[in-house]
Amino acid sequence: MTSLPRPTTDLSADEARRIALRAQGFLGAPDRRSGVRGVLRHLGAVQLDTISVLARSHELIPYARLGAVGRKTVDRAYWTDTHAFEYWSHAACILPIEEWPHFAFRRRAYRGRPHWGHELPEGAYDQVIKQLRAEGPLTATELGGAKKTSDWWDWSGAKVAVERALMYGEVVCVERRGWKRVYDLAERAVPADLLHDELDDAECLRRLVRLAGRSLGVGTRADIADYHRLKGEQVDAVIADSGLVPVTVEGWSKPAWADPAALATPPRGRHRTTLLSPFDSLVWERARTERIFGFTHRLEAYVPKPKRVYGYFAMPVLAGGRLVGRVDPAREGRTLVARQVTLDGARAVPSVAQALIEAASWVECTDVRVERVDAPELREPLVRELTRALA
Repeated sequence: MTSLPRPTTDLSADEARRIALRAQGFLGAPDRRSGVRGVLRHLGAVQLDTISVLARSHELIPYARLGAVGRKTVDRAYWTDTHAFEYWSHAACILPIEEWPHFAFRRRAYRGRPHWGHELPEGAYDQVIKQLRAEGPLTATELGGAKKTSDWWDWSGAKVAVERALMYGEVVCVERRGWKRVYDLAERAVPADLLHDELDDAECLRRLVRLAGRSLGVGTRADIADYHRLKGEQVDAVIADSGLVPVTVEGWSKPAWADPAALATPPRGRHRTTLLSPFDSLVWERARTERIFGFTHRLEAYVPKPKRVYGYFAMPVLAGGRLVGRVDPAREGRTLVARQVTLDGARAVPSVAQALIEAASWVECTDVRVERVDAPELREPLVRELTRALA
């Protein structure tokens, strides 16, 4: 491991929190001119997920930062004008097209991978490439079927082939249509000046570490590695040359690194009050969320119902730069239902009500109904606040 310089900047816990909020787009006036595309470039990755409660997570991400941006506007912003591509980053993510060269290291690793979870029939790969060249863009169904049976893991030969081509970088997911991936050849979908694997692994990693540090503002080695799911040793190998600077943060037991631009300008401005997707990059890494906000965040969608504490899709509530509660939402017609609400004391009631009202308006609900509040004595104040706001 390269010898690292000694930290030259000491940050208080509050300074680190505010730097992180600004880096993630939650502090200061939102850049509405650049809109959804600006949010994507700023974050560097927006996670996709199949769960849709109020909306899908990739729609919730710009909403949380910009407010009630139209859902169709979100999809158009991501998928038109070869602006973005989908690939494996923190998870399955939408990424700015400018980052295509940075993932050459991962494409090379996939090409060298000896074992796969699905068997590839002979000739299927070449057939998929041939069909896309002649007819693309196409879904897996249009390529010959996504599945062999109704079992979710039982992919058809065409699906196995096109997903492998996606990992190799020969094929790109250019949009989602009815949540199905739409595939096209990379040679058509990626601008010519970006369509290359010329960067060696070290340069790919150096750039991704720098970009992760910029999107986090300040973070530990583990925080930075988690952003694009790098290995700790990969971060260690390049961080000294990444442009990030070492800092110490009050209360953090591990060394930290910061974006020098974030240190140069004190973070100030208006805080967003909003519901956050459980897949929002502000709360991706549980240890980081606990360290910065003193808030334990866990998605319980895959937890058996009797063992859930906060609800199926509990969304953290951000207000005043703090995480002040959780709402597990649902929709019934034009009513947004708060199935379970967890509040950080009575002071959180107005903020949670505000977040619920704005979210309801965004998804075209005209009413909000509260079912359960973890502190029963706060249910009536919350309902009263909602009633007043809706009147």
